Amino acid sequence: MGRGELTDAAWERIAPLLAGVDGRGRPWRDHRQVINGVLWRLRTGAPWRDLPERFGPWQTVYERFARWEADGTWARLLEEVQVRDDSVGAVEWTVSVDPTINRAHQHAAGARKKGEASGGELEDPERAADRQALGRSRGGLTTKVHLACDGRGLPLAVLVTPGNVYDSTAFDAVLDAVRVPRTGVGRPRRRPDAVIAGKAYSSRAIRQTLRRRGIRAVIPERADQKANRIRRGRAGGRPPPAFDRDLYKARNVVERCFNRLKQFRAIATRFDKLAARYRTGLHLAALILWLREPQQDHLSDRS
Repeated sequence: MGRGELTDAAWERIAPLLAGVDGRGRPWRDHRQVINGVLWRLRTGAPWRDLPERFGPWQTVYERFARWEADGTWARLLEEVQVRDDSVGAVEWTVSVDPTINRAHQHAAGARKKGEASGGELEDPERAADRQALGRSRGGLTTKVHLACDGRGLPLAVLVTPGNVYDSTAFDAVLDAVRVPRTGVGRPRRRPDAVIAGKAYSSRAIRQTLRRRGIRAVIPERADQKANRIRRGRAGGRPPPAFDRDLYKARNVVERCFNRLKQFRAIATRFDKLAARYRTGLHLAALILWLREPQQDHLSDRS
């Protein structure tokens, strides 16, 4: 087993979830070998054509990666390990939300800038870039990754947008992406106990959304909001929103999660032209973080 490849324990957890040979057509190349090839590319950020021969033909590895992106296999694997941990009470539902901006390599640009859009019309280059989650700023092309992680710092949901998108505008979409199905009867769990977020998320709309869903907001008030409230005073000023300083100290778990995700160089720098491919890489990196977490078979294991 090479560095960064699937351990035997990790493989045992995901092997039953993968498609088997159905007897039709050419047999599948070994799933573990292919996944290790995908992980090598994700870890190094190298072009697919530079994949070492021990993983098989690079075309096979890339096609399997793209095929499983299209049919949702990678996202389903991540969901399954989340379900398993939640079923034994291992998921900590104090959720932290934050974004990070990642530089896009020059090879990430050019995914159909001026091709024919729907209806035979030419697509505007800026709209094409937005569709592929590429934003232009002073530092060049960037992609912003919005993350929601549990209290242990494990990813629950990821969303990619252009790098120039303001943080709070994606909050609802990130929160809606938090979805962990039950092992038995019941709706998927979508409501955290509390949400920890930075000052960029301090808005009336976000606080109302959390209040309406019965979620505790742990968001500090911005200085301008505080000054405006104090200025109004008795002339209509509202009391300050509740804020738990001690619980807010746990917000660093999302920063640590980003640090772990960016150990994969194809995450720290975006090389993929398509936003869907880059998002799939995030799902796979998140899956590896979950698989590295020690398993807990019973609730009593946590005591």
